[in-house]
Amino acid sequence: MEIFADLKWRGAINQLTDEEGLQELLNEKQVGMYAGIDPTADSMHIGHLIPFMVLKRFQLAGHKPVIVIGGGTGSIGDPSGRNSERVLQTMEQVMHNEEALTAQMVHLFGTENFRVVNNRDWLGKISLLDFLRIYGKLFSVNTMLAKDVVASRLETGISFTEFTYQILQSVDFLELFKREEVQLQVGGADQWGNITAGIDLIHRMEGNDAKAYGLTIPLMLKSDGTKFGKTVGGAVWLDAKKTSPYEFYQFWFNQEDADVIKYLKYFTFLSKEEIETLEVATKENPRARAAQRKLAQEVTRFVHSQAAVDEAERISAALFSGDVQDLTATEIAQGFANMPSFELTSEVKNIVDFIVDAGVDSSKRQAREDVTNGAIRINGQQITDVAAMIDPSAMYDGKFVIVRRGKKKYFLGRVHD
Repeated sequence: MEIFADLKWRGAINQLTDEEGLQELLNEKQVGMYAGIDPTADSMHIGHLIPFMVLKRFQLAGHKPVIVIGGGTGSIGDPSGRNSERVLQTMEQVMHNEEALTAQMVHLFGTENFRVVNNRDWLGKISLLDFLRIYGKLFSVNTMLAKDVVASRLETGISFTEFTYQILQSVDFLELFKREEVQLQVGGADQWGNITAGIDLIHRMEGNDAKAYGLTIPLMLKSDGTKFGKTVGGAVWLDAKKTSPYEFYQFWFNQEDADVIKYLKYFTFLSKEEIETLEVATKENPRARAAQRKLAQEVTRFVHSQAAVDEAERISAALFSGDVQDLTATEIAQGFANMPSFELTSEVKNIVDFIVDAGVDSSKRQAREDVTNGAIRINGQQITDVAAMIDPSAMYDGKFVIVRRGKKKYFLGRVHD
């Protein structure tokens, strides 16, 4: 499917500055395009993926994405989507975040037909007088105040620092237009005002016939109307140290039937035919969760690796079956991260004392009854002898003991000296 038609089918287009002109440009040549991210953290979360999935599709269609790491803009703060001022980070923190985000981008986009740049390289060289004389004169305060991103902050207040963000982002587009032949900026729906301001600046500086375009993406909402990507546990990060691949996989696997096809369209590179087949399967046999499984596999592979998919599915299967004895200590740490846990030493204990001390049972009488009835499993092995002794150092590199009571109630013992 042609790239523009594909984006429309996937629901990835919200607003366009000139649909006909952009379509013609994409048909004529390889087009440079960009999206930016400010280094406010040392990892992206899944919400950040939204514009970058569009850039990845353009890359696969033969075009050239450029990612702007906002070392300059990030040091002052983007007012978009906020009702209060951002707390300025130290430059040391900003630079650390830049390095981490750059590594994530290279992982997602590779090195072929792709560039990562940092807007501090040009914004950091503009003097205050040049900023005011060259760029400030071209921006009407009246127009800037009317932009949604500024207008929404007028009641609560906005500093001059954040007020200038729109100008700096416009300078980014101009610089990329000249340096990298970038002609399209892609952003979230809340970036429309900043994108159009950048196009206006290009026309003022380079002439009205300069071909520059803007594309925004719809706000991603779940079927219940809430914002996509928000979970009870907080953000779902791309950094495996912040959100383990198993947790990442489970996030996608647990999506509702009402949302899964939309997410397959947006977050995977499956074809229209493949997705429509999964849509039929979801309607005919929703309990099989074929679409959710495919979604989890595809996004986890894209963000992490096939090895991460295999590991997540191995942990999931072990937890479902109770056969946890073959899991590694690393897999245990992922799969049991959100389950009830208790601390213990490496001291060998009687099974009854062990499960009472762990809080699995409240009394020795109940513990003996559970053991005798076969309700207790330690590290996947059923224990029925009340005289059995438990050695915490026996498995999982001596770091963990897994207690299972009944069919589904798990407890994780963390061994320390």
